[in-house]
Amino acid sequence: MASHGRHYRVEADDGSRRNCHPRGKKSDCVVGDRVRWRHTTEGDDEGVIEAVEARRNLLFRQDEWRTKAFAANLDQIVVMVASEPVFSESQLARALVAAQSAGIEAWVLLNKTDLPGADEARRRLAPYRAMGTEAAQAALLPLFAGRASLVLGPSGTGKSTLINRFVPGAAAAVGEISQALNSGRHTTTHTQWHWIDRAAGSALIDSPGFQEFGLRQVEPAALPALMPDLAAHVGACRFYNCTHRQEPGCGVRAAVERGEISESRYRIYGEILEELGRTAW
Repeated sequence: MASHGRHYRVEADDGSRRNCHPRGKKSDCVVGDRVRWRHTTEGDDEGVIEAVEARRNLLFRQDEWRTKAFAANLDQIVVMVASEPVFSESQLARALVAAQSAGIEAWVLLNKTDLPGADEARRRLAPYRAMGTEAAQAALLPLFAGRASLVLGPSGTGKSTLINRFVPGAAAAVGEISQALNSGRHTTTHTQWHWIDRAAGSALIDSPGFQEFGLRQVEPAALPALMPDLAAHVGACRFYNCTHRQEPGCGVRAAVERGEISESRYRIYGEILEELGRTAW
């Protein structure tokens, strides 16, 4: 199912598609949902969504004011970053935390490796490579095989170009980079499902670019477990409820001092923790 603002493009089991409207003014449907629907008129290509089936998972972001869902029933997400525009490691880390929280496998893909800033981008991605989350361009086709994959990332990283590479008929718009703003123009305005191989269950989901990624859905006490490099050292903490900020005998801070956790990852952890508050400890 694809989202197009006020209506949804629903695909039936036989591959046919219908424009369906949800019941009521507000819909809880997202791309990837399995729904029950009915025709509004016999022989018409219009329909009404009657119900949404239970989801395996849901990837979303949440800030103080609203919740924004990306897609449901995903097998994995691929977070694309590039050397141009320069990516935010904080936003990358947040997307990975959201995926971990939802129980969805996640990969990081560096695009535009032919540009001058690629070496610096690779250096910044070293902690993610060490965690085993970085995907290689050459391995993408096997990675996508038999899976529903959401392509996620800021505007201008090349998400639509990647979709067009694997789904030539997708006709996804490719935006230009705004040098003045150091960000891409938002060319994808809605989330769209594209089949690579319907029979094999291989699909790519294109999504609009994002500049912010709130994590208000995450409990502060759960945050360390959602960051694998920190989680590996939590067991060495002296106190079971250690916040990994100022307590003595903290295994996480000791790992930072030894260089086993990057300072940038630890800084991002502190920023997110401060944002979420510490009331749940």
